Amino acid sequence: MLNILGMIILIIILFIIILLYIGVKITLIYDKKGSKLKGCLKILILKKIKLYSVSYPSKSDDGKDEETDDRDYKDIFELLKPCFKYFKEFIKSFMKCIRITRLDNHLVFGLDSYADTAKYIGYIWGMLIVINESHEKARISAEPSFSGSVLDGHGRNEVDINILKLIPPVIKLISKKEVRALIRGVRNG
Repeated sequence: MLNILGMIILIIILFIIILLYIGVKITLIYDKKGSKLKGCLKILILKKIKLYSVSYPSKSDDGKDEETDDRDYKDIFELLKPCFKYFKEFIKSFMKCIRITRLDNHLVFGLDSYADTAKYIGYIWGMLIVINESHEKARISAEPSFSGSVLDGHGRNEVDINILKLIPPVIKLISKKEVRALIRGVRNG
């Protein structure tokens, strides 16, 4: 009986480790034309099982604005100042835990002046060359629009996060006294 219970516990622990190693997949799909924005955010575990999904505009969205938050952000910023170096270390570790699997975006950009549109689209194309060449999964493009002020786009972005590699940096971040004080300040604020 004890051997069977031990095997069941071992199988559960093995399943949890595999789940943490495979991690989660985050997918962001959006399409913006004019003042209309459509989008979808999905979080999947084991790259197939939907954990969380939200669409914009949602069916329950009736255009009402949410209540404003009257927190004192100066106090939170004072708590945040000593944590910057810890967050910098965490972001470096976090970047090792993520893998970009798809980065497809297209931008339509235009200003009222033809010369300004051409000038800034040249800057954008220059930045996009660097981004597209730096990552093999990146396919980002832009096109000029000479029909007035326009900032439209559409895209599909997918990121895999290895949770097992992320656990040590999170524990290291939370073990800092200043970070715990920041969390308490935000939660109680």
